Amino acid sequence: MFDMITQRRDFLKSLLGGISMVALDWSALPRGSGANQDDDRYDAIIIGSGLGGLSCAAAFARQGFKPLVLEKHYIPGGYATTFKRKDFVFDVSLHSTSVDDRDGLYNLIPGFPEITDAEFVPHPDLYRAVFPDHDLRIPQQNIPAYIETLKSLFPEEREAIEGIFDDMEGLTEDIGKYTAAGGQVDMSSFPVDFPYLFKSFEKTWGEIVDARIKSPKLKAIVSAQWPYYGLPPSKLATLYYALPYYGYLSGGGFYVKGKSQRISDAFVRFIQDRGGKVMLKTEVKKILVRDHAAYGVKTENGKEYYGKVIVSNANAYDTFHSMMNEDELLKDYLQRMDTFSVSLSCFQVFLGLKKDLIGNLNRNDTEIFYYPGYDFDSSYNSALKADIEHCDFLVTLYDNIYDGYSPEGKNIINIIALQGYDYWKMYEADYFANKKKAYRAEKERMADILIKRAEETLLPGLSDAIEVKEIGSPLTNLRYTGNYRGAIYGWDQTLDNSGPNRLAHSTPIQNLYLAGAWTRPGHGYGGVLMSGPECFREIMQNW
Repeated sequence: MFDMITQRRDFLKSLLGGISMVALDWSALPRGSGANQDDDRYDAIIIGSGLGGLSCAAAFARQGFKPLVLEKHYIPGGYATTFKRKDFVFDVSLHSTSVDDRDGLYNLIPGFPEITDAEFVPHPDLYRAVFPDHDLRIPQQNIPAYIETLKSLFPEEREAIEGIFDDMEGLTEDIGKYTAAGGQVDMSSFPVDFPYLFKSFEKTWGEIVDARIKSPKLKAIVSAQWPYYGLPPSKLATLYYALPYYGYLSGGGFYVKGKSQRISDAFVRFIQDRGGKVMLKTEVKKILVRDHAAYGVKTENGKEYYGKVIVSNANAYDTFHSMMNEDELLKDYLQRMDTFSVSLSCFQVFLGLKKDLIGNLNRNDTEIFYYPGYDFDSSYNSALKADIEHCDFLVTLYDNIYDGYSPEGKNIINIIALQGYDYWKMYEADYFANKKKAYRAEKERMADILIKRAEETLLPGLSDAIEVKEIGSPLTNLRYTGNYRGAIYGWDQTLDNSGPNRLAHSTPIQNLYLAGAWTRPGHGYGGVLMSGPECFREIMQNW
């Protein structure tokens, strides 16, 4: 029994080691000399310009170091980018994110107060969730009102509703106490001092909900944001649902004016204004390693660049399987990676409407989640199989957030459904050989079904209003971002793949680090924007 308790405490201590202790204190970090180096040598080379890579490079540049960002695409940002069709500018991925509230200002990217040219606007309502016999609009930054709405719908579950929100609030407060203590806590009294954290750290969100709530419908409603985390409650780690979801409910959801490209471009300007460099259309093919230490990279055209450290913002699978040949040293590391499951991808229909269809709807609706049922395990299985006729889906209506989102008198909307990659493997070879006839027919079939479902349930008249239609599949995600299996969330946030169990920023290869969704803390705009500076801080500890 004593050994079991000791092992449990050791595991908890290890898990807590994966929680960031403090906000980034720039004054406590080393500074670079700012001296010019030759064009081939840099303090840090960052592979990929997703927000994890850009925020890491920005941290180097802010402290006077010279970073080089190499990006294979012709625009920076990874999933934080836009594209244009006719006079419609579509956002690739941004839906809603949390930002810092500093004296009522929402135009500050966390960790970089100098970046003020990305203005964030709050959603009117946080989101709308449509179920077979419940249609809820969740209020922005008003948890008490949300709780009262749930109590009115499920009066027999009043105590359970208060309990599940107490769990989320208590977990948030426990994390706050732990970080305030700098991680220096008495592990023998941890269950008493941090009861919510102790209760949650080894449980899925589904287990936490099941312990409180009886109604399957209520369970689904309080778990309705599961598509943003990529796993149903039965598989999703509580720490990776309860913490961000409660923060989202309390702090609110925001969208950036100018769409997500505005964030990426702001980082590029920040980096280059401070002596760093961002090179587009420059694909890294190989990480240069000598004596098990990374010292540079080789690009597709054979050009070599050298750095004191290499940070990969590319997907972790290809970083170690395709960009280097260190299999013997990495044997255990690769075997561990093989135990991780890769997140779902997605299927998206981008629509430019020739008239203002949204103006006829509720002006508070910006994100509508549609669920054909209350069984999210079934929803997840539908996503895995690319069952477009029965899957959950999301419709975005961001013309209701700020004026000028779409061309005047028109609308941009996006319909998105999570999807597994395996269904699309039958088209993979032909797709990359530019033989896309069968692939295009299938994605058109799926898009038409999704449009019809959205029209019948949420947006009457949608089909007749379409001027532009663009379709993205998991293969599209793979092509443009290079993410393994077209993943949108990196590794799945399962219990054995969250917190400290997620790949660390450091790797078995000396001087090689990871930043982005595949490492800590995880995916999402908030997660990857935190990942880059945290990776930088870890590098500075060994500088």
